[in-house]
Amino acid sequence: MSGLTTHILDTMHGRPASGVSLRLLRNGEVVTAAITNIDGRCDQPLLTGEAMTAGAYRLEFDIGEYYRDLGVTLPTPAFLDVVAIEFGVADLASHYHVPLLVSPYGYSTYRGS
Repeated sequence: MSGLTTHILDTMHGRPASGVSLRLLRNGEVVTAAITNIDGRCDQPLLTGEAMTAGAYRLEFDIGEYYRDLGVTLPTPAFLDVVAIEFGVADLASHYHVPLLVSPYGYSTYRGS
């Protein structure tokens, strides 16, 4: 099944990051926006196979807002406020999963399954 999904893990607290606002952009335009659920995932794929086109995409995660909402004291400006991941989609028959592991001071990502 082709499409695009994501999930976020809060490495500071060792749990899924729920309530994170995020946006998917293509050519600088917002394609879709979502908020992560209790499992740190979006309720629906960000893109389904029919809507996905080859090219460059950008996921933006409002991480500073997430940590502030949890009561974490962040400096002004926050070291990480919006985490942006730019990636390419080449194979329209494949599923693309872009996980984010994040804390207030670092993050990592990879192409998941």
